[in-house]
Amino acid sequence: MTKLPGWPLRFSPLRRASLAAALLLLGHAAWAQAPATLVETPMLREDVSAKKLPPVKQRLPDTPLVVTMDGKTAEPGQHGGTLNMLIGRARDVRMLVVYGYARLVGYDRNLQIAPDILESIDVAEDRIFTMKLRKGHKWSDGQPFTSDDFRYYWEDVANDKDLTPAGTPAELLVDGAPPKVEFPDKFTVRYTWPKANPDFLPRMAGPSPLFIFRPAHYLKQFHKKYNPKVLEAEKSDPGKRSWAAMHNREDNMYQFDNPRLPTLQPWINTTKPPADRFVAVRNPFFHRVDSNGRQLPYIDRIVMPVADGKLIPAKAGAGESDLQARDIQFNNYTFLKKGEKTNNYRTLLWRTGQGSHFALYPNLNASDPVWRALFRDVRFRRALSMAIDRTQINQVLYFGLASESNNTVVPESPLYRKPYQTQWAQHDRKAADRLLDEIGLKRGPDGVRRLSDGRPLEIIVETAGESTEQTDVLELIRESWKENGIKLFTKPSQRDLLRNRVYSGEALMTVWGGFENGLPNADTSPDELAPTSQVHLQWPKFGQHYETKGKAGEAPDIPEVIELLKLGDSWRTADKAGREKIWHRMLTLHAEQQFTIGVINNVQQPVVVSNALKNVPEKGLYNWEPGSFFGMYRPETFWFTDARRN
Repeated sequence: MTKLPGWPLRFSPLRRASLAAALLLLGHAAWAQAPATLVETPMLREDVSAKKLPPVKQRLPDTPLVVTMDGKTAEPGQHGGTLNMLIGRARDVRMLVVYGYARLVGYDRNLQIAPDILESIDVAEDRIFTMKLRKGHKWSDGQPFTSDDFRYYWEDVANDKDLTPAGTPAELLVDGAPPKVEFPDKFTVRYTWPKANPDFLPRMAGPSPLFIFRPAHYLKQFHKKYNPKVLEAEKSDPGKRSWAAMHNREDNMYQFDNPRLPTLQPWINTTKPPADRFVAVRNPFFHRVDSNGRQLPYIDRIVMPVADGKLIPAKAGAGESDLQARDIQFNNYTFLKKGEKTNNYRTLLWRTGQGSHFALYPNLNASDPVWRALFRDVRFRRALSMAIDRTQINQVLYFGLASESNNTVVPESPLYRKPYQTQWAQHDRKAADRLLDEIGLKRGPDGVRRLSDGRPLEIIVETAGESTEQTDVLELIRESWKENGIKLFTKPSQRDLLRNRVYSGEALMTVWGGFENGLPNADTSPDELAPTSQVHLQWPKFGQHYETKGKAGEAPDIPEVIELLKLGDSWRTADKAGREKIWHRMLTLHAEQQFTIGVINNVQQPVVVSNALKNVPEKGLYNWEPGSFFGMYRPETFWFTDARRN
């Protein structure tokens, strides 16, 4: 049994000393005993005096999580101040959940998982998870957080046919079997599966986490089981939304756009959309304190104005954001450096951990039969990859500082092998021409090759229209593909529309970032490498088929794709050596098959930080999963110097 009673003890540690050492240089927060005295938060003193809020000791759990800064990369701070952060869309208010990063268990700076909201967790045989809650922990509205909140989710949400018509969420199934869920007492929850579930903790630690609890005291008023009036209202007005739709609208813990919904995050959103400016205030019942007895977060408010994503670099350079990386690209770095002294900020460069900073996704489920057959021909995918001049892209756009690579694991991963990075990724115009000729794609009088039905070989690459950097990369790819008789056109659209076109098979090829986790070890789930989700742009219908257990989508009919699925399933029951072998086979298949066409990785991410903002690491990893961007660096410990704090 593995017991995780506190932050220093970890689950599934990285097993490569060089990576661990590199990450340790970033500094870390250690968790200690609760301080003897507690300091009341200045912002809340008036409400405490008026008895609108209890004093800080009564707002904290009996055993709060105590963070001790190491004094080198972080130091104890002071309360106060407003953090300004720009967002490109109103729905990006959910970044407060990503950055806030309050999780049952979460990643620390060493990319190791440990309890956070939980006081401890016992893991037996990788399939029995016994979770202990912190006594006295409260929701943001002051109501107790107990096992009843887990019971409500399991019994009244996950297993209610109206709220979850597809049945138990796929994330909670192992080989199609749901867990046995028990609630021994108010502060204990146990999940048990018949077989090992190595994905359970990482999914709860993710940027868009698996929430297996809900604020039952709030949501019961919208549930027919507890409030029959919701059914009466539904019957009296047939045109009204169903009670289930109303409940789901209120229950949006990740979207974070319902100010009424209690939360456990460090800040509470106070703004209901539609809005062009969101304001979040400190959660007076947040469960962490520093070693000096100050309840976290240090910062009182976060203000998120909505701005056009294309204008965010300019606005950040004008000093309108205290902490900004979202919607900023590497090609903004020079401009941002020029404005540092004038607008009192610094521009950091954090490394990234994606398998590819930029990747092309040929749609193997394209509805056009000619294109579908062509994309499924591995010779064509290899030719497209070899026809890209990655060196030119690296030199022109990234000053040669990035790495030319397939979409694969990065060198810091213990699974890295050089061929995964380079196979079929060297610019070789002649070799690409030979493959295209071999397929039968002959050039027309204009030099453009022709499809089997006579149409010109014109690939429309669809984008979300959110990044000028993508446009620049595609322009360089257009030039090199042209030499091989391939025409490239770009089609920008909105993100949701783009995904729907991919899912339906209308989009032929799209562009996105590569594997989210380019830093896996053998114990990391390889789900990204197999068609396990509809959101995988290269095989959305295969992924949908997997997610719906064959009720929708298309069954994989490509031998290598079928093998990837089988390998992914085998990984769950394999031992350490077996898991490593499976990972290498899957990475080999991806390098050989070019299901996604990576271009560049190890692109550094500019991070704009106000000079008045403290405890933001000078060196860091900017990554969606694992990492939650700023999340694993605990923004609740960021604080302002006197001028900004007051």
